[in-house]
Amino acid sequence: MDAAAYHFRPPKPNYLPHNIEADDPIVEEYTIPLGKADDRENAIFFNKMKFAAQEYGITRPKGYTVSYHATPEMEKHHFGQTHPMKPWRLTLTKSLVTAYGMPFAMDNYMTREATYEELNAFHSSDYLDYLITAAPEDQPRDIENPDKEVKYNLGGSDCPLFHGLYNYCSMSAGCSLDAARKICSNQSDIAIAWGGGLHHAKRYEASGFCYINDIVLAILQLLRTHPRVLYIDIDVHHGDGVEEAFFSTDRVMTVSFHKYQPDQFFPGTGGLEDNGPKSEHNPGAHHAINVPLQDGITDEQYQYLFENIIGTINQRYRPSAIALQCGADSLAGDRLGRFNLRVQGHGACVRYCKSLGLPMIVFGGGGYTPRNVARAWAYETSIAIGADTRIPETIPEHTPWREHFIHDTLFPTLEQSMSEPRHNRNSEKRLRDIISHVHEQLRFVAHAPSVQSQIIPPDLGPIRDDVEAKLKEEHEERDDGLRRISEEGLGHAMEF
Repeated sequence: MDAAAYHFRPPKPNYLPHNIEADDPIVEEYTIPLGKADDRENAIFFNKMKFAAQEYGITRPKGYTVSYHATPEMEKHHFGQTHPMKPWRLTLTKSLVTAYGMPFAMDNYMTREATYEELNAFHSSDYLDYLITAAPEDQPRDIENPDKEVKYNLGGSDCPLFHGLYNYCSMSAGCSLDAARKICSNQSDIAIAWGGGLHHAKRYEASGFCYINDIVLAILQLLRTHPRVLYIDIDVHHGDGVEEAFFSTDRVMTVSFHKYQPDQFFPGTGGLEDNGPKSEHNPGAHHAINVPLQDGITDEQYQYLFENIIGTINQRYRPSAIALQCGADSLAGDRLGRFNLRVQGHGACVRYCKSLGLPMIVFGGGGYTPRNVARAWAYETSIAIGADTRIPETIPEHTPWREHFIHDTLFPTLEQSMSEPRHNRNSEKRLRDIISHVHEQLRFVAHAPSVQSQIIPPDLGPIRDDVEAKLKEEHEERDDGLRRISEEGLGHAMEF
């Protein structure tokens, strides 16, 4: 095997002109519980990554392009010591993706922050202005006084005001917007944005650890070139923010698979009978599909439901693009989740959506046991590039921070993920009833519905090659090692 066949295309600074006065991060230094490598260690790791790609047969997929969109600065943010959301889960994901050599099979983009105008395409000006100016607080306001009111739902335990909050939100949205634009411009067929997927945020307020709804912003981009978008959510929590945003249009169908226990589990919405506006005159009627589940659902049950429902929707609705939210809190052993899904069962949803052959954005989302989040998203990246049958189950020895995974396998058993599996409260009859109800709702959905039901705001900041080239050059000059790597090509199958 010729080692020269494997070359790495480094992340591209992918900027658009914008009017941000200062681009310096405003982040209080937080020591991620992971070490930082020096240049020599990075060089050694790169060679190991290249060898792994050779050994596992990682090359660019034939017939389609996969892009990977990330902002490393996101990983440094910190919601608070006791908050379930840990942005360094993105660091662990990156460690697995690179250790397996997957970057050689993708176009890798280092994305910029979304601008105020881009966020304003969905979120209100009043909300954004407050989000920008709100001072960080060391302790949530509702710790000592649970009844204390918080403006725009900001400042409580749910959505704390941490250092660098607006920058974090802008980075997350920037990942997803860049992914959407690559899909719209046909530069990518599958675009991965693990830093996005924050599906609870509303137009006027934060909710459920989500401040900016990057998914809505990305779908608005997709609607510029795609007449119908299918949004699929496999987070353990209902995708209420996205459903609400597209409640009255037939150009987006939302489908959410989630735990449903209104009085005890957030957000308490997404019942089986909640299928959009009640008025048949509203274009959005029957275009919100909810699949409410109970504790303990298994891989087999979940896959049966998913493929039956999504397959039927694809045949009836005929979407032209898919936005797939892969919240990993639906995995067994999650700090907040209650299902018995393994990494393989979660990944089966990505594999099925890929099999439909439609342009697709793959988002991150929830997930509060970082080591398992990283496992799922790395495995799903391998599915996107068509390498899932070739990568070994054993996590490579050279994986950075390998000790944080505890078990050395990509596919931990239920017993390894939790002390004991949760009792399965999803009867076969209940699953059949859900499928029957969904099929009934789809009878009211017209084939290939209209494309005139929603006005999409004009695009902001078209890509300017001269600006991107200049910023890319500046970035490379700051890192001679990156320049040397970028002078190499990218490996393709059958080149050795």
